[in-house]
Amino acid sequence: MRNTFGIPIIPENEELRVNELKTYAVLDGFPDKYFSQMASIIAQTFSTPIALVSLVASEYVEFKGNFGMEGTNIVERGISLCSLAILDDNLTIFKDAKIEPCLLNNPLVAGAFGLRFYAGAPLKTKNGFNIGTVCVVDKEPREFLEKEMELLTRFSENIVTELENRLLLRKNKN
Repeated sequence: MRNTFGIPIIPENEELRVNELKTYAVLDGFPDKYFSQMASIIAQTFSTPIALVSLVASEYVEFKGNFGMEGTNIVERGISLCSLAILDDNLTIFKDAKIEPCLLNNPLVAGAFGLRFYAGAPLKTKNGFNIGTVCVVDKEPREFLEKEMELLTRFSENIVTELENRLLLRKNKN
């Protein structure tokens, strides 16, 4: 699969990655109150109008936590920058998406939405799979400082801890 700007967005370990995501049993098409509260805190922390906790499934990206894009729970994987962010264990940062050659045809950048800034930290499970991201988005270009990168990474780690705790609780109930 390629995204709308021609970049392959399927990790080499895609089947295993998606199976790992499914073990958490959180894909249901609806935002989660806890993750949405976290998205709100993240947006406030970084002074961005949008923050998301996203899970990257096979064909779509689901926003489990959503601040600033309420009413949008799922987007096509091919247009989502979160699909790019899971390809790397490090943060993915586009300080100004309008000058990134690989993003010029992306409808979120070139279209009415007007995305300009994106920073996403992968949600890396204890088994080493990037199943989603914690990201901040702005319609203005901006810098992202080293201390902000560290903080976004810590938020990502906290989200994974919550997912792991929920999985453990479910296993203990059975």
